[in-house]
Amino acid sequence: MVKVQRIMLDILKPHSPNGLEFSIQLAEKCPGCRFNLKVLEVDEKTETVIIIVESESIPFNDVSDAITSMGGSIHSIDEVDVIGVDDSESSSTQTNA
Repeated sequence: MVKVQRIMLDILKPHSPNGLEFSIQLAEKCPGCRFNLKVLEVDEKTETVIIIVESESIPFNDVSDAITSMGGSIHSIDEVDVIGVDDSESSSTQTNA
């Protein structure tokens, strides 16, 4: 089993919602994830932003769906940190938790 723990996304988004509202909505749709947003470029109708997502296990499809639902699009995945987890270790950890 593999867990994605950190991912850096290059995103094109409309001006609305603004960066704070965009980040808050992402956090609401992906509990347990930490979001860091940085605006790189502002055009007439859009903004290019970098979003770094961190978590024990990032639900990438949920993050992607949330971005799309707010009018954004992922241009690229610029960095990824993943960890391989032995299935027997993860099941024993869950059983002992």
